[in-house]
Amino acid sequence: MKWTKTLALLLLFCGTTAIVKAQQIKDGETVNVNGIAVTYTIVNKEKINIKDQDFDRYKVLASVKNNSGKSFNIRLASSLDLSGISNSKIVELDCTNATGARLTSKKLQVGMKTHLINVTYYTKDKDGKSISAVMPVTAGYYFDQGQVIENDAIFIVPAGETPQVAVRSLLKN
Repeated sequence: MKWTKTLALLLLFCGTTAIVKAQQIKDGETVNVNGIAVTYTIVNKEKINIKDQDFDRYKVLASVKNNSGKSFNIRLASSLDLSGISNSKIVELDCTNATGARLTSKKLQVGMKTHLINVTYYTKDKDGKSISAVMPVTAGYYFDQGQVIENDAIFIVPAGETPQVAVRSLLKN
């Protein structure tokens, strides 16, 4: 019983810590998250009906600008290094009242730009003749000082409500 109470208290503390790191953001507002300017904008709103219930469908745009005074770079060690993909995310916007209906989003993540390099390799064509071909390969991810990156999503919320959005940093310092 004592172990259960300790575990419940620990989970409550961890959940509270995650909430504290998130900042509320409203339509058209810009907030500073660790030197990253995050702007959230509602681009389009329409009313929809799903299974005889009314909802509001919002298309939203998140824009992030690096004002931190430094650039962020992730170099991949090998083609199988999948940790770079998750570490390349900059911020996450969480819509707490989104329903996720019709395969829409509840969260919106903005990630770093992909650094692609062209690799030349040799192969054979359909006649068996040796030819060279070029393939783009992801070498890493970057987010330079002053750079702006955008991403959009669709949030469906109950009718009459506006999206309640919180933003938090995902950058590993």
